[in-house]
Amino acid sequence: MSAGPPQLGLGMTSRRTRERMVARLRRQGIRDERVLAAMARLPRHLFVDEALASRAYEDTALPIGHGQTLSQPYTVARMSELVLAGGPRRVLEIGTGTGYQAAVLALLVEEVCTIERLMPLLRRARPRWRALALYNIRARHGDGAEGWPARAPFDAILLTAAVPEPPPALLAQLAPAGRLVGPLGVPGGRQALTVVTRGPHGWTAEPVEPASFVPWRGGAE
Repeated sequence: MSAGPPQLGLGMTSRRTRERMVARLRRQGIRDERVLAAMARLPRHLFVDEALASRAYEDTALPIGHGQTLSQPYTVARMSELVLAGGPRRVLEIGTGTGYQAAVLALLVEEVCTIERLMPLLRRARPRWRALALYNIRARHGDGAEGWPARAPFDAILLTAAVPEPPPALLAQLAPAGRLVGPLGVPGGRQALTVVTRGPHGWTAEPVEPASFVPWRGGAE
């Protein structure tokens, strides 16, 4: 774990709104106090277009363009909880989107690496992190299915889009006892938020709860 989360210097005007969001997350079953504290501190409204800022703390996914969405707060919290359960120091996120999920994790682990296939999204995410002094995020533009071999191994890998099964290259980049967290299933069909763990004798997959995510898209644009 890092020495402590960065001091956030912007967006503190909606503290009460974030506190209400965190109270709702507790009622929904989120128990990890580290995750709740991170989401209480982080100004989620800075990660959406100004026209949607008033809806940033609602319990709903929000469009971010290019056919992508910012996951609802519960989903971000639950996935962060599952990632943290393995005690990671370095996490790889596939699908940067707005940069919000990476920002939450950056308050909780030593280093977050994130890959985004859509350059316009990555260009918007980077200044958000800089404004919040989240300097432990490493980001690049590319095909998430290839992972980030130069920075592997990772203690945890987080998928933010649905795949029928995890790409082999990502599994190969997990550290021993590492875990991959993400929605497995077919787009428009049954999906389950799943934890895939690397053990001494192979892989185990544990479905956690039903999920509904946008489909995985390969390549980079």
